[in-house]
Amino acid sequence: MASETLEFSCNCGSFAGHISPEAQKTGVRLLCFCPDCRAGELHHQQPDPVEGVDLFQLAPHGITITQGAEHLRLLRLGPNGLFRWYAGCCGTPVANTLKKPTLAFAGLRSDLFENKDALGKVVARANMPQPGKPPRSTGMIRMVYGIFSRMITARLSGLWRQTPFFDVETGTPVAEPEVLTKEARARLYP
Repeated sequence: MASETLEFSCNCGSFAGHISPEAQKTGVRLLCFCPDCRAGELHHQQPDPVEGVDLFQLAPHGITITQGAEHLRLLRLGPNGLFRWYAGCCGTPVANTLKKPTLAFAGLRSDLFENKDALGKVVARANMPQPGKPPRSTGMIRMVYGIFSRMITARLSGLWRQTPFFDVETGTPVAEPEVLTKEARARLYP
């Protein structure tokens, strides 16, 4: 069991924070191969994630920003897309959240951690491409169970109010979302 916080930072180090030992213990690590995760990485000039985007799913109350909160920015790949948070100082993708703070979910990029192996093994793979077939996923029961159990716990306990991504009094995100047009998104794919 983790007994210390696990630190993370953006590529340039201007934005940093940590996750709690509880979040480290209850979170789930996965690889996502969906077109949206790929588009988010490419939009921020990250390498094409052919091996999937490595994410650590946890409740937002387990995340503490310790430096550079003013750099937190928000991207949506379309008007109804997930909230994709990034560090405005250097463009490093940070996390994905849903659009309401009451839905306590965050998919934090594992690459933010110096030692991402401390997050545990990858237990799920979502939307893996299969030539000529629909995408395939593995380990989804554990992932979905984790998402819902963390959301329910946060909702019932009131911990959903502890989030670095939203002003919980108004329900608005802490940054104004930039929404990509269909044309801008189409240009992301090589």
